[in-house]
Amino acid sequence: MRKFCEENERIKRGYFEFLREAEGLSEPSIVKVEAALVRFETSTGYKSFKAFHIDQAVAFKKSLGKAKHPETGKPLSKATISATLRTVKAFFKWLAWQQGYKSRIGKSDCEYFNLPAKDEAVAHAHREKPFPSMEQALHAFRNMPEGGEIEQRDKALFAFLVLTGVRDGAAASLKLKHIDLIEGEVIQDAREVKTKASKTIYTWFFPVAAEFRECFEQWVAHLREEPLFGPDDPLFPQTAVGFGPSRRFEPQGLKRAHWSTAAPIRKIIGDAFEAAGLPRFGPHSFRKTLVQLGERTCNTPEEFKAWSQNLGHEQVLTTFTSYGSVSRHRQGEIIKSLGEAA
Repeated sequence: MRKFCEENERIKRGYFEFLREAEGLSEPSIVKVEAALVRFETSTGYKSFKAFHIDQAVAFKKSLGKAKHPETGKPLSKATISATLRTVKAFFKWLAWQQGYKSRIGKSDCEYFNLPAKDEAVAHAHREKPFPSMEQALHAFRNMPEGGEIEQRDKALFAFLVLTGVRDGAAASLKLKHIDLIEGEVIQDAREVKTKASKTIYTWFFPVAAEFRECFEQWVAHLREEPLFGPDDPLFPQTAVGFGPSRRFEPQGLKRAHWSTAAPIRKIIGDAFEAAGLPRFGPHSFRKTLVQLGERTCNTPEEFKAWSQNLGHEQVLTTFTSYGSVSRHRQGEIIKSLGEAA
């Protein structure tokens, strides 16, 4: 068991309550804050926050620079270090206003958690993340088996994510009643669906290959006609696991329950690409695939605005800056073609 300081634990609980009720942070976000503070406490030997000194901030920065990622064994990225320091700095800025700490922590003391400017630039530098082309997605989809009910679910899930660009967390919590096959619409009702920032999103099926939609519609029909799923049952049910003939726990069909996390969805999509001889891509990468398709399909600002809203973006700029940067390969093609035209 890790060490702890009772005094620190009490004030941290107050801070978490502030983040939860005043700042509106979600529980997963608060867990990340807690992890960053524990990392800081570990570096100080769990001294009381009242004993804070700027030397502790400097030493903490150095310790992060030498730390290794627990899974990969590689040094922490500048982005991870920057995010951790910002989190701890925010806590001490709040702490400097609390009774019993005001006289011990100066407002300027918190600035010692800042990284050097050049390291911050590296941490926030834009990095092009790979994503599948629509042709690669179609190849992986066609390569997926569909013999049993579990395989049918997995293939329908792949088709649905390409068809809608819905985030994996939302897909895991969708119910049958959120799907309108006649209109070709998905209603991501924030009261029941785990959407980003708890925002209700109306998404219509994107104009992709018809076989994606056919596969998904067949799956919905199967759920309604075979296991007789109702409106409140999950769109993509959890795998039922039981003790099999081999005296081991084995998959035994599906059960009427949602996945508790999106981890199984990420594995299904990654495995599908890998089985097709392609790099592993995650479900979120389909959103970039769809943005690239939109850039080539939309002919007017209004059309691209609708495309952007269909992904759940309130501002078109979000689509352009976060998802729509021109790939290095495509950038080269465009510049070369302009040179030939000139």
